[in-house]
Amino acid sequence: MSPILVFMILYYVHDPMCSWCWGFSPTWSKIRTQLPDNIEVKYLLGGLAPDSDEPMPEQMQEAIAGYWKRIQQHIPGTEFNFNFWQECEPRRSTYPSCRAVIAARKQKPEIEREMIDAIQKAYYLNAKNPSNDETLIDIAESLGLDKEAFSADLNSAETQQQLEEEMTFARQIGAQGFPSMMLEVEGRYEYLPLDYNDSSKTLELLNQINT
Repeated sequence: MSPILVFMILYYVHDPMCSWCWGFSPTWSKIRTQLPDNIEVKYLLGGLAPDSDEPMPEQMQEAIAGYWKRIQQHIPGTEFNFNFWQECEPRRSTYPSCRAVIAARKQKPEIEREMIDAIQKAYYLNAKNPSNDETLIDIAESLGLDKEAFSADLNSAETQQQLEEEMTFARQIGAQGFPSMMLEVEGRYEYLPLDYNDSSKTLELLNQINT
């Protein structure tokens, strides 16, 4: 007689402008596509940095560019377009990109992951600034979303409230930075350690929990 599989939820806690999330994305894709059928994936936005119109100080720009180089060393093959630091006016503001994911999800739930990917590629590969509404609106339009509806939702009080609720929930269930993977099993939450270069360890752990 086959064992009864318990339904589980794997929460992926992230921020579209988190460079470590970008580095982890190929491994996360392998994990996501090889999950057992009884594990559902749900995305939670963590919100790295609140809204700000202030230009990022030069010292902070240099520090974040340094993180990109460190990620390239730690996760071979990760691409970054360092022209971003010359071509854009960086701001320490990731909430707009988080709200963009929520706005896209509201209009077309199945496009959520595609929106996340598009924001990351615009930022890290094409030197576009996702702190700017116009960048996010252009991305939404390129994905076939209704431009006016997306623009209205992007900065609405309802969208901001949803972001705050997701950030609070992520903290409550024990997320530790971004990215984090939290597994919900019968009302309990378990933090899953991650390896940026190897999906097999996480998949093995999930299969052990699942037996």
